[in-house]
Amino acid sequence: MKIAIITSGFLPVVDGVTVADFNRMKKLSQWGHQVRVFCPDYSSLASVYPNWQDYTGEILPNIEVVNLPSDAFMGLDFERNVSWRARPYLMQSLEEFQPDILHVDEPERLSVGLLQPPGINYAKQAGIPCVCFYRTNFIEYAEDYFDWPAAAIAGLQNVFKLLLRRVYNAYDQTFTTSPITQEKIIKLGIKNSRYAGLVGFDTDQFSPNLRQPNYFAQNYDLPEVDQQVKLVFVGRLTPDKGWGFTFKAMREFLPRIDRDKVALIVAGDGSMREEIAEELGALTPHVHLLGRVDPTQIPVLLANSDIHITTSEKEARGLTILEAFASGIPVVAPRAGGVVENIEHGCNGYLYEPQSVHDFASKLQALIESPTLRRGMGDYAPSSVESYSWDRAFQTLVELWEEAISKNQASTTKRTLVGTTSGR
Repeated sequence: MKIAIITSGFLPVVDGVTVADFNRMKKLSQWGHQVRVFCPDYSSLASVYPNWQDYTGEILPNIEVVNLPSDAFMGLDFERNVSWRARPYLMQSLEEFQPDILHVDEPERLSVGLLQPPGINYAKQAGIPCVCFYRTNFIEYAEDYFDWPAAAIAGLQNVFKLLLRRVYNAYDQTFTTSPITQEKIIKLGIKNSRYAGLVGFDTDQFSPNLRQPNYFAQNYDLPEVDQQVKLVFVGRLTPDKGWGFTFKAMREFLPRIDRDKVALIVAGDGSMREEIAEELGALTPHVHLLGRVDPTQIPVLLANSDIHITTSEKEARGLTILEAFASGIPVVAPRAGGVVENIEHGCNGYLYEPQSVHDFASKLQALIESPTLRRGMGDYAPSSVESYSWDRAFQTLVELWEEAISKNQASTTKRTLVGTTSGR
Protein backbone atom coordinates (compact mmCIF):
# COMPACT_ATOMS: atom_id res chain seq x y z
CA MET A 1 0.00 0.00 0.00
CA LYS A 2 1.17 3.54 -0.80
CA ILE A 3 0.32 5.87 2.07
CA ALA A 4 0.69 9.65 2.20
CA ILE A 5 0.72 11.10 5.72
CA ILE A 6 0.49 14.81 6.45
CA THR A 7 1.38 15.46 10.08
CA SER A 8 1.57 18.56 12.24
CA GLY A 9 4.86 17.50 13.80
CA PHE A 10 7.63 14.96 13.59
CA LEU A 11 10.99 14.21 15.16
CA PRO A 12 13.30 15.82 16.27
CA VAL A 13 10.44 17.43 18.23
CA VAL A 14 9.82 14.94 21.03
CA ASP A 15 6.31 14.47 22.40
CA GLY A 16 3.74 11.68 22.51
CA VAL A 17 2.51 12.38 18.99
CA THR A 18 5.93 12.49 17.30
CA VAL A 19 7.23 9.41 19.13
CA ALA A 20 4.11 7.49 18.10
CA ASP A 21 4.50 8.70 14.51
CA PHE A 22 8.11 7.55 14.31
CA ASN A 23 7.24 4.13 15.66
CA ARG A 24 4.41 3.97 13.14
CA MET A 25 6.95 4.59 10.37
CA LYS A 26 9.20 1.82 11.65
CA LYS A 27 6.37 -0.71 11.58
CA LEU A 28 5.09 0.35 8.17
CA SER A 29 8.63 0.02 6.83
CA GLN A 30 8.98 -3.46 8.30
CA TRP A 31 5.65 -4.50 6.81
CA GLY A 32 6.68 -3.38 3.32
CA HIS A 33 4.40 -0.37 2.85
CA GLN A 34 5.59 2.68 0.92
CA VAL A 35 5.07 5.93 2.82
CA ARG A 36 5.67 9.60 2.15
CA VAL A 37 5.44 11.78 5.26
CA PHE A 38 4.85 15.54 5.02
CA CYS A 39 5.76 17.59 8.08
CA PRO A 40 7.09 21.03 9.09
CA ASP A 41 10.61 22.12 8.20
CA TYR A 42 12.84 22.35 11.29
CA SER A 43 15.99 23.60 9.54
CA SER A 44 15.54 27.11 10.95
CA LEU A 45 15.68 25.63 14.45
CA ALA A 46 19.03 23.91 14.02
CA SER A 47 20.29 25.54 17.21
CA VAL A 48 17.41 23.93 19.11
CA TYR A 49 17.31 20.66 17.15
CA PRO A 50 20.86 20.09 15.84
CA ASN A 51 19.91 16.58 14.68
CA TRP A 52 16.93 17.66 12.54
CA GLN A 53 18.55 16.27 9.37
CA ASP A 54 18.41 12.76 10.83
CA TYR A 55 14.64 12.84 10.27
CA THR A 56 14.34 14.09 6.71
CA GLY A 57 14.63 12.29 3.37
CA GLU A 58 14.62 8.48 3.33
CA ILE A 59 14.86 7.79 7.05
CA LEU A 60 13.90 4.09 6.69
CA PRO A 61 13.42 1.67 3.79
CA ASN A 62 10.39 2.90 1.79
CA ILE A 63 9.80 5.78 4.23
CA GLU A 64 10.49 9.28 2.93
CA VAL A 65 10.04 12.46 4.99
CA VAL A 66 9.34 15.68 3.09
CA ASN A 67 9.75 18.95 5.01
CA LEU A 68 7.35 21.70 3.97
CA PRO A 69 7.74 25.50 4.30
CA SER A 70 6.76 26.40 7.85
CA ASP A 71 6.32 29.20 10.39
CA ALA A 72 6.42 29.42 14.17
CA PHE A 73 3.35 27.87 15.81
CA MET A 74 1.45 29.92 18.43
CA GLY A 75 4.55 32.01 19.05
CA LEU A 76 6.54 29.01 20.33
CA ASP A 77 10.10 29.25 19.06
CA PHE A 78 10.64 25.48 19.32
CA GLU A 79 7.48 24.51 17.40
CA ARG A 80 6.70 24.87 13.69
CA ASN A 81 3.53 24.61 11.67
CA VAL A 82 3.22 24.08 7.92
CA SER A 83 2.61 27.39 6.10
CA TRP A 84 0.23 28.34 3.27
CA ARG A 85 3.39 28.61 1.14
CA ALA A 86 3.61 24.81 1.29
CA ARG A 87 0.45 24.23 -0.73
CA PRO A 88 2.01 23.97 -4.23
CA TYR A 89 4.89 21.83 -2.92
CA LEU A 90 2.46 19.50 -1.18
CA MET A 91 0.22 19.12 -4.24
CA GLN A 92 3.16 18.51 -6.57
CA SER A 93 4.71 15.87 -4.30
CA LEU A 94 1.38 14.07 -3.85
CA GLU A 95 0.82 13.98 -7.61
CA GLU A 96 4.30 12.52 -8.02
CA PHE A 97 3.79 9.92 -5.27
CA GLN A 98 0.27 8.77 -6.31
CA PRO A 99 -0.82 7.34 -2.93
CA ASP A 100 -3.64 4.85 -2.39
CA ILE A 101 -4.83 6.74 0.69
CA LEU A 102 -4.14 10.05 2.37
CA HIS A 103 -3.98 10.29 6.17
CA VAL A 104 -3.79 13.59 8.11
CA ASP A 105 -2.77 14.02 11.75
CA GLU A 106 -4.19 17.05 13.58
CA PRO A 107 -5.79 18.68 10.51
CA GLU A 108 -7.13 21.66 12.48
CA ARG A 109 -3.62 22.79 13.38
CA LEU A 110 -2.44 22.24 9.81
CA SER A 111 -5.49 24.07 8.44
CA VAL A 112 -4.57 27.19 10.41
CA GLY A 113 -1.23 27.30 8.60
CA LEU A 114 -2.32 26.09 5.16
CA LEU A 115 -5.57 28.12 5.21
CA GLN A 116 -7.46 25.03 4.04
CA PRO A 117 -8.05 21.45 5.24
CA PRO A 118 -4.91 19.56 4.17
CA GLY A 119 -5.12 16.82 1.59
CA ILE A 120 -8.78 17.24 0.67
CA ASN A 121 -8.25 18.87 -2.71
CA TYR A 122 -5.75 16.27 -3.86
CA ALA A 123 -7.85 13.35 -2.59
CA LYS A 124 -10.93 14.57 -4.51
CA GLN A 125 -8.88 15.11 -7.64
CA ALA A 126 -7.24 11.67 -7.39
CA GLY A 127 -10.39 9.86 -6.27
CA ILE A 128 -8.78 8.34 -3.16
CA PRO A 129 -9.98 8.22 0.47
CA CYS A 130 -8.78 10.90 2.86
CA VAL A 131 -8.96 10.19 6.60
CA CYS A 132 -7.72 12.05 9.66
CA PHE A 133 -6.71 11.61 13.28
CA TYR A 134 -8.08 13.72 16.17
CA ARG A 135 -5.14 13.72 18.58
CA THR A 136 -5.07 16.94 20.60
CA ASN A 137 -7.78 18.90 22.40
CA PHE A 138 -6.66 22.27 21.00
CA ILE A 139 -10.03 23.87 21.69
CA GLU A 140 -9.34 23.63 25.42
CA TYR A 141 -5.90 25.25 25.13
CA ALA A 142 -7.14 28.84 24.65
CA GLU A 143 -7.28 29.53 28.39
CA ASP A 144 -3.67 28.33 28.71
CA TYR A 145 -2.17 30.45 25.94
CA PHE A 146 -4.27 33.63 25.96
CA ASP A 147 -4.49 35.91 28.98
CA TRP A 148 -7.92 37.21 27.99
CA PRO A 149 -11.17 37.82 29.89
CA ALA A 150 -13.40 34.77 30.23
CA ALA A 151 -15.93 36.14 27.73
CA ALA A 152 -13.22 36.65 25.11
CA ILE A 153 -11.87 33.12 25.67
CA ALA A 154 -15.38 31.70 25.28
CA GLY A 155 -15.82 33.64 22.05
CA LEU A 156 -12.53 32.32 20.68
CA GLN A 157 -13.51 28.76 21.60
CA ASN A 158 -16.84 29.15 19.80
CA VAL A 159 -15.03 30.28 16.66
CA PHE A 160 -12.68 27.34 16.97
CA LYS A 161 -15.62 24.95 17.31
CA LEU A 162 -16.86 26.15 13.93
CA LEU A 163 -13.38 25.57 12.48
CA LEU A 164 -13.26 22.05 13.94
CA ARG A 165 -16.62 21.10 12.43
CA ARG A 166 -15.69 22.48 9.02
CA VAL A 167 -12.27 20.82 8.96
CA TYR A 168 -13.01 17.37 10.38
CA ASN A 169 -16.31 16.86 8.57
CA ALA A 170 -14.46 17.36 5.28
CA TYR A 171 -12.74 13.97 5.74
CA ASP A 172 -14.11 10.51 5.09
CA GLN A 173 -13.45 9.47 8.70
CA THR A 174 -12.02 10.97 11.88
CA PHE A 175 -10.18 8.43 14.04
CA THR A 176 -10.04 8.81 17.82
CA THR A 177 -8.13 6.83 20.43
CA SER A 178 -10.56 7.25 23.31
CA PRO A 179 -14.34 6.83 23.75
CA ILE A 180 -14.24 9.89 26.00
CA THR A 181 -12.63 11.96 23.25
CA GLN A 182 -15.06 10.57 20.69
CA GLU A 183 -17.99 11.66 22.84
CA LYS A 184 -16.49 15.16 23.08
CA ILE A 185 -16.06 15.61 19.35
CA ILE A 186 -19.53 14.26 18.57
CA LYS A 187 -20.91 16.99 20.85
CA LEU A 188 -18.82 19.49 18.88
CA GLY A 189 -20.67 18.46 15.73
CA ILE A 190 -18.06 16.17 14.14
CA LYS A 191 -20.19 13.54 12.40
CA ASN A 192 -17.66 11.07 11.00
CA SER A 193 -15.85 9.87 14.13
CA ARG A 194 -14.51 6.34 14.43
CA TYR A 195 -13.08 5.01 17.72
CA ALA A 196 -10.50 2.24 17.45
CA GLY A 197 -7.68 0.71 19.50
CA LEU A 198 -4.95 2.89 18.04
CA VAL A 199 -2.95 3.52 21.23
CA GLY A 200 0.29 1.68 21.79
CA PHE A 201 3.86 1.95 22.94
CA ASP A 202 7.10 0.03 22.54
CA THR A 203 6.35 -2.77 24.99
CA ASP A 204 9.75 -4.37 24.40
CA GLN A 205 11.60 -1.26 25.58
CA PHE A 206 9.84 -0.47 28.88
CA SER A 207 10.33 -2.75 31.87
CA PRO A 208 10.89 -2.66 35.65
CA ASN A 209 14.01 -4.75 34.93
CA LEU A 210 15.75 -1.56 33.76
CA ARG A 211 16.13 -0.42 37.36
CA GLN A 212 19.76 -0.12 38.34
CA PRO A 213 21.64 1.01 41.43
CA ASN A 214 23.03 4.55 41.50
CA TYR A 215 21.31 5.44 38.22
CA PHE A 216 21.10 9.19 38.87
CA ALA A 217 24.63 9.37 40.24
CA GLN A 218 26.07 7.66 37.18
CA ASN A 219 23.95 9.40 34.51
CA TYR A 220 23.22 12.86 35.93
CA ASP A 221 25.80 13.32 38.71
CA LEU A 222 22.96 13.46 41.24
CA PRO A 223 23.93 10.86 43.87
CA GLU A 224 21.49 12.21 46.48
CA VAL A 225 18.53 11.55 44.16
CA ASP A 226 19.12 7.80 44.24
CA GLN A 227 18.23 7.85 47.94
CA GLN A 228 15.06 9.93 47.52
CA VAL A 229 11.52 9.20 46.38
CA LYS A 230 11.57 10.36 42.77
CA LEU A 231 8.53 12.11 41.28
CA VAL A 232 8.96 12.28 37.51
CA PHE A 233 7.23 14.63 35.05
CA VAL A 234 7.72 13.76 31.35
CA GLY A 235 6.56 15.98 28.47
CA ARG A 236 6.55 19.44 26.96
CA LEU A 237 7.06 22.31 29.38
CA THR A 238 4.16 24.34 28.01
CA PRO A 239 1.06 25.89 29.61
CA ASP A 240 -1.34 23.22 28.32
CA LYS A 241 0.38 20.55 30.42
CA GLY A 242 -1.13 21.79 33.67
CA TRP A 243 1.90 23.50 35.17
CA GLY A 244 -0.17 26.30 36.67
CA PHE A 245 -2.02 23.73 38.76
CA THR A 246 1.24 21.91 39.55
CA PHE A 247 2.67 25.03 41.17
CA LYS A 248 -0.41 25.45 43.39
CA ALA A 249 -0.56 21.74 44.22
CA MET A 250 3.10 21.56 45.20
CA ARG A 251 2.61 24.52 47.57
CA GLU A 252 -0.05 22.42 49.28
CA PHE A 253 1.83 19.12 49.11
CA LEU A 254 5.46 19.87 50.01
CA PRO A 255 4.81 21.30 53.51
CA ARG A 256 3.14 17.98 54.41
CA ILE A 257 6.29 15.90 53.98
CA ASP A 258 10.01 15.87 54.70
CA ARG A 259 11.15 17.68 51.54
CA ASP A 260 14.64 16.21 51.74
CA LYS A 261 13.18 12.75 51.09
CA VAL A 262 11.61 13.69 47.75
CA ALA A 263 13.12 14.73 44.41
CA LEU A 264 11.18 16.35 41.56
CA ILE A 265 12.52 15.16 38.18
CA VAL A 266 11.37 17.09 35.11
CA ALA A 267 12.19 15.58 31.70
CA GLY A 268 11.38 17.82 28.76
CA ASP A 269 11.76 21.33 27.45
CA GLY A 270 9.61 24.22 26.41
CA SER A 271 8.64 27.83 26.92
CA MET A 272 7.99 27.38 30.66
CA ARG A 273 11.35 25.89 31.60
CA GLU A 274 12.66 28.94 33.46
CA GLU A 275 9.31 29.55 35.17
CA ILE A 276 9.12 25.92 36.32
CA ALA A 277 12.67 26.08 37.69
CA GLU A 278 11.85 29.31 39.55
CA GLU A 279 8.44 28.29 40.91
CA LEU A 280 9.38 24.80 42.06
CA GLY A 281 12.87 25.86 43.12
CA ALA A 282 11.32 28.32 45.56
CA LEU A 283 9.49 25.41 47.24
CA THR A 284 12.25 22.82 47.45
CA PRO A 285 15.96 22.59 46.59
CA HIS A 286 15.43 19.12 45.16
CA VAL A 287 14.19 20.09 41.67
CA HIS A 288 16.12 18.73 38.69
CA LEU A 289 15.29 19.79 35.12
CA LEU A 290 16.92 17.27 32.80
CA GLY A 291 16.01 19.08 29.57
CA ARG A 292 15.22 17.07 26.44
CA VAL A 293 15.78 13.39 27.12
CA ASP A 294 16.38 11.20 24.08
CA PRO A 295 13.37 8.90 23.54
CA THR A 296 15.67 5.88 23.82
CA GLN A 297 16.53 6.95 27.38
CA ILE A 298 12.96 7.45 28.62
CA PRO A 299 12.44 3.74 29.49
CA VAL A 300 15.39 3.62 31.89
CA LEU A 301 14.50 7.02 33.37
CA LEU A 302 10.96 5.88 34.18
CA ALA A 303 12.10 2.54 35.57
CA ASN A 304 14.46 4.34 37.97
CA SER A 305 11.79 6.75 39.17
CA ASP A 306 9.09 6.04 41.75
CA ILE A 307 5.92 7.93 40.76
CA HIS A 308 4.92 9.50 37.45
CA ILE A 309 2.84 12.67 37.73
CA THR A 310 0.75 14.39 35.08
CA THR A 311 -1.50 17.33 35.86
CA SER A 312 -2.80 17.95 32.33
CA GLU A 313 -6.59 17.74 32.14
CA LYS A 314 -6.64 17.91 28.34
CA GLU A 315 -4.91 14.76 27.16
CA ALA A 316 -6.63 12.81 24.41
CA ARG A 317 -5.06 9.68 25.92
CA GLY A 318 -1.57 10.01 27.46
CA LEU A 319 1.28 7.86 26.11
CA THR A 320 3.63 8.46 29.06
CA ILE A 321 1.07 6.92 31.42
CA LEU A 322 1.22 3.62 29.54
CA GLU A 323 5.02 3.80 29.53
CA ALA A 324 5.13 4.47 33.27
CA PHE A 325 2.91 1.47 33.98
CA ALA A 326 5.09 -0.77 31.81
CA SER A 327 8.09 0.53 33.78
CA GLY A 328 6.51 -0.60 37.05
CA ILE A 329 5.68 2.76 38.63
CA PRO A 330 2.27 4.17 39.64
CA VAL A 331 0.75 7.34 38.17
CA VAL A 332 -1.03 10.28 39.77
CA ALA A 333 -3.28 12.14 37.30
CA PRO A 334 -6.53 14.17 37.20
CA ARG A 335 -9.87 12.49 36.71
CA ALA A 336 -10.23 14.26 33.35
CA GLY A 337 -9.61 13.62 29.67
CA GLY A 338 -8.42 10.40 28.09
CA VAL A 339 -5.98 9.52 30.87
CA VAL A 340 -8.79 7.95 32.87
CA GLU A 341 -9.01 5.15 30.29
CA ASN A 342 -6.00 3.32 31.73
CA ILE A 343 -5.69 4.37 35.36
CA GLU A 344 -7.39 1.85 37.65
CA HIS A 345 -7.84 4.01 40.72
CA GLY A 346 -6.15 2.43 43.72
CA CYS A 347 -4.63 -0.39 41.64
CA ASN A 348 -2.00 1.13 39.34
CA GLY A 349 -2.30 4.76 40.41
CA TYR A 350 -4.53 7.47 41.78
CA LEU A 351 -6.98 9.84 40.10
CA TYR A 352 -7.53 13.14 41.90
CA GLU A 353 -10.41 15.56 41.44
CA PRO A 354 -9.50 18.16 38.80
CA GLN A 355 -8.23 21.46 40.25
CA SER A 356 -8.35 20.10 43.81
CA VAL A 357 -4.94 20.78 45.34
CA HIS A 358 -6.09 19.11 48.55
CA ASP A 359 -7.07 15.87 46.83
CA PHE A 360 -3.87 15.86 44.77
CA ALA A 361 -1.70 16.43 47.85
CA SER A 362 -3.50 13.78 49.92
CA LYS A 363 -3.16 11.06 47.30
CA LEU A 364 0.47 11.86 46.52
CA GLN A 365 1.28 12.00 50.24
CA ALA A 366 -0.18 8.51 50.71
CA LEU A 367 2.14 7.14 48.01
CA ILE A 368 5.17 8.96 49.40
CA GLU A 369 4.64 7.74 52.94
CA SER A 370 3.89 4.11 52.08
CA PRO A 371 6.61 2.28 50.14
CA THR A 372 4.45 -0.85 50.37
CA LEU A 373 1.52 0.88 48.67
CA ARG A 374 3.83 2.32 46.04
CA ARG A 375 5.46 -1.01 45.27
CA GLY A 376 2.13 -2.82 45.20
CA MET A 377 0.75 -0.46 42.57
CA GLY A 378 4.02 -0.61 40.65
CA ASP A 379 4.02 -4.41 40.65
CA TYR A 380 0.46 -4.49 39.30
CA ALA A 381 0.95 -1.74 36.72
CA PRO A 382 2.71 -3.69 33.90
CA SER A 383 -0.11 -6.23 33.66
CA SER A 384 -2.59 -3.40 33.01
CA VAL A 385 -0.94 -2.40 29.72
CA GLU A 386 0.10 -5.77 28.28
CA SER A 387 -2.19 -5.43 25.25
CA TYR A 388 -0.93 -2.00 24.13
CA SER A 389 1.75 -2.94 21.62
CA TRP A 390 2.67 -0.88 18.55
CA ASP A 391 2.09 -3.99 16.43
CA ARG A 392 -1.53 -4.24 17.52
CA ALA A 393 -2.22 -0.49 17.28
CA PHE A 394 -0.67 -0.03 13.85
CA GLN A 395 -2.15 -3.22 12.43
CA THR A 396 -5.55 -1.83 13.43
CA LEU A 397 -4.71 1.41 11.63
CA VAL A 398 -3.62 -0.45 8.49
CA GLU A 399 -6.91 -2.37 8.54
CA LEU A 400 -8.84 0.90 8.79
CA TRP A 401 -6.91 2.28 5.81
CA GLU A 402 -7.59 -0.89 3.79
CA GLU A 403 -11.28 -0.70 4.71
CA ALA A 404 -11.42 2.96 3.58
CA ILE A 405 -9.76 2.08 0.26
CA SER A 406 -12.18 -0.80 -0.33
CA LYS A 407 -15.22 1.38 0.44
CA ASN A 408 -13.94 4.10 -1.85
CA GLN A 409 -13.36 1.63 -4.68
CA ALA A 410 -16.83 0.12 -4.22
CA SER A 411 -18.40 3.57 -4.22
CA THR A 412 -16.50 4.54 -7.35
CA THR A 413 -17.60 1.35 -9.12
CA LYS A 414 -21.23 1.96 -8.12
CA ARG A 415 -21.14 5.54 -9.43
CA THR A 416 -19.63 4.31 -12.67
CA LEU A 417 -22.31 1.66 -13.12
CA VAL A 418 -25.08 4.16 -12.33
CA GLY A 419 -23.60 6.61 -14.80
CA THR A 420 -23.34 3.94 -17.49
CA THR A 421 -26.95 2.79 -16.92
CA SER A 422 -28.37 6.30 -16.92
CA GLY A 423 -26.51 7.12 -20.13
CA ARG A 424 -28.20 4.35 -22.11
